[in-house]
Amino acid sequence: MEQKEIELIFEKYLKKLRITPAWDVQLKLIEDPKWNKTGDFKIDCDDKKAILELNILNSKQENLEEIIVHELMHLKLYPLDQVTESLIGTLFAKDSAASDFTYRQFFTALEQTVEEMTKCFLFEFGDHKELSFGRCEKTRSFNDLYEGLKNIE
Repeated sequence: MEQKEIELIFEKYLKKLRITPAWDVQLKLIEDPKWNKTGDFKIDCDDKKAILELNILNSKQENLEEIIVHELMHLKLYPLDQVTESLIGTLFAKDSAASDFTYRQFFTALEQTVEEMTKCFLFEFGDHKELSFGRCEKTRSFNDLYEGLKNIE
């Protein structure tokens, strides 16, 4: 995908998600093969500025539009994310089993919610509606995982 097309998709979803004009957001394309993330954000809440870093070399995601929508959904949900993280930090001792468990559960639920919302927006407004399955390709099959659970007789 050409850089201009990536920028147009980015601008499209900034408006669709009503992120702009409340936030100033820049897109930074990462071409570092060692960077293993598909995307990430750097956020300054006080000034309402953010930089979306997009790994255009990452083979785990074939659909850059999906990644852009996913990352922008994280920015949209960022206030809820911060409140929840603060609440967890207040309620549980740092590095405790309860804190670790709660963080894992929260971040799993957050990622699942962001991904589901991403699919909804992609199917409704996307030019590239096909989902990326690159992460699935690298995981073990169900049969491989099930093999260790079989009764030994």
